Amino acid sequence: MSNISFINWDLPEHILDAIVAKGWDQPTEIQKDAIPSARLGRDIIGQARTGSGKTAAFGIPILEKTQPTGNPQSIVLCPTRELATQVCNELEWIQGDKGLIILPVYGGTDLEKQAKKLDSGVDVIVGTPGRVIDMTKRKHLNLESISLLCLDEADRMLDMGFWPDISWIFSNMPNRNQTLLFSATFPQEIIDSTDEFLNNPVTVMSDDLEVEVPEIEQKWIKIGRANKLWGVGRILINMDNSDQCLIFCNTKRMVELLEDRLGKHRFSCATLHGDMSQNKREKVMSGFRDGEVKTLIATDVAARGLDVDGVTIVINYDLPDNPEDYVHRIGRTGRMGKKGESWSFVGRDDLRQLERIRTTWNLNIIKSEAPELPSDVNRDPVRPRQDWAEASDPFGMVRISIDAGKNMIGNNLSLSEWIISQSKVKELAIGEINIDEHSTTVDIHSESAQRVLEILERREYNGNKLTAQLSNR
Repeated sequence: MSNISFINWDLPEHILDAIVAKGWDQPTEIQKDAIPSARLGRDIIGQARTGSGKTAAFGIPILEKTQPTGNPQSIVLCPTRELATQVCNELEWIQGDKGLIILPVYGGTDLEKQAKKLDSGVDVIVGTPGRVIDMTKRKHLNLESISLLCLDEADRMLDMGFWPDISWIFSNMPNRNQTLLFSATFPQEIIDSTDEFLNNPVTVMSDDLEVEVPEIEQKWIKIGRANKLWGVGRILINMDNSDQCLIFCNTKRMVELLEDRLGKHRFSCATLHGDMSQNKREKVMSGFRDGEVKTLIATDVAARGLDVDGVTIVINYDLPDNPEDYVHRIGRTGRMGKKGESWSFVGRDDLRQLERIRTTWNLNIIKSEAPELPSDVNRDPVRPRQDWAEASDPFGMVRISIDAGKNMIGNNLSLSEWIISQSKVKELAIGEINIDEHSTTVDIHSESAQRVLEILERREYNGNKLTAQLSNR
């Protein structure tokens, strides 16, 4: 942290008063490095980890340059409604009593009401690309009057999903003379793409793009789909009253399914995903921010727009498809130097993606076991299951180890025929059988493994009791 104070910058009185009233004294690193150049009108590429004050880093220059004329002069584009709402709220308090009209413009809200507000006059727009384009085409928003554009979470805004919309907005903003890009991550291909619309930008970021995630203990558990619920139960049962947990799933269906399953095990959770109405989403987020909701299950829509300082635990129920999203997810905890932890559930098929995430951002994600039960809890809230699919090889075969060798078992054929006759499995369900002096291994298709294991445990073979268990290959 620098010794520079906000007072040293000769900021407008209304902004300085608001900052002082908030208890801010010294700027954060991203604010110290970005604000002076942005105030001079320079284009900025700013990388800063989530929770480091980047909204104020672009917000202060925007609010200083924009005047209360009723004509839109500045626009901040965000990838989600949640982030747009968050940015809008922060700009409102930072401006103090300047009197700027700052309007959120995003989908999922009443279009006619939004249009009337635009028609009545606005100075700063904070919106999502789709609705901004819609309002421009309907003649309620004139992009030609805007001189300053900011992209928040710029890495996502400039990827292939958003790029056509962003490009359209750029082309309809001929009087834009300053552009600010801010994000927690900036892959090199994104930086390379900025040459065509930035003018000699000031770059405020680490040279190797390494993402700093201080005070966050990152762990991963090797666990298959069948036992993920058990793993969540182990983590939640260890939560203190002061903890808040954010669980990420890749689909809205999984979000709803996990809430239902956890509810049956008496865990109270809320959900957040893209198909919920805006009112419901805002109500859920408000409850989470206020601490009334202790556990929130969400898709990545929350990773970009949920700003809650109290989150202490993040669970990646599903590993994200993009390494960048992993950083945004775990950035929900350990905010502003506070401690936190993240748990990632990694099945056999996820190991390559885990390694991709690790190497992309040079992260130290430690292999771990699920937490032990608390001392005052004597049984799991969710019972563990035998996960045959996770234990199987690429051909669906699992290996069972029998504590008996040649003298008891005899030969491969006799054991194979006995298993088929006793368990009624198909011959193709039995793979390789290896018998040595003291033990035997049998490869069984995962769909038949539980049945065969039960038969081996319950029935005698040639008058002898067998002991069998799942074997690690």
